[in-house]
Amino acid sequence: MNNALALAAILAIALAAWLMTPTIALPADGLTVVELFQSQGCSSCPPANANVGAISDRPDVLALSFAVTYWDQLGWRDTFAKPQFTARQYAYSRGLRLGNVYTPQVVVNGREDLTGIQRAQLDAAMAHAGRVSTQLLAFDNGIMMIRAAAPQPPADVWLVRYDRRVLQVPISAGENDGRTLPHRNIVRELVQLGSWSGAAETFRIAPPSDPNFATAILIEAPNGGPILAAAKF
Repeated sequence: MNNALALAAILAIALAAWLMTPTIALPADGLTVVELFQSQGCSSCPPANANVGAISDRPDVLALSFAVTYWDQLGWRDTFAKPQFTARQYAYSRGLRLGNVYTPQVVVNGREDLTGIQRAQLDAAMAHAGRVSTQLLAFDNGIMMIRAAAPQPPADVWLVRYDRRVLQVPISAGENDGRTLPHRNIVRELVQLGSWSGAAETFRIAPPSDPNFATAILIEAPNGGPILAAAKF
């Protein structure tokens, strides 16, 4: 049997087994997905960084910090920023009909946004948004599986890799010149694996390039739409 046939057989067996009995236990109550868009060059961002960092350990929360690029021209180049993270924020701006982007911005479940500067407002937004399903997703031995559901318009399947550590970044120019800023759950990789329309799907996922990176999966309506399901592993 060649490698392609062997892999197909492994995936088929794994999927069949999971459809009968999930290979891992997932939180029955789901996750609240909190995405922070921020920059090291933004003087308003540290309070939002702190608030999102404070909820990062909660098992019912997937907190992700995306560093954007459009502050880089103002004196300090963000050490984590990537154009694709900026593009994701612009997609949310269109999906939420905001007309523009800003920092700090927190997007909850892809459905509502706020600055995240006030912890009480962040808590209220999370409570209002509720949680998205985790039960569609499972991960075992490098294979990510999506359970079959009712047919629906195609949704994007995203792989997210983020650094779980608190990273202290000294800033030597721009609005935060002279400060050392802590960052947590910084997104380092964002890859679209494919799409999902309700049929059972499997994706083979390579181990992270760094042992400090955690893995999350998002199933999301295209073009900055709401998140339909999520899981963190």
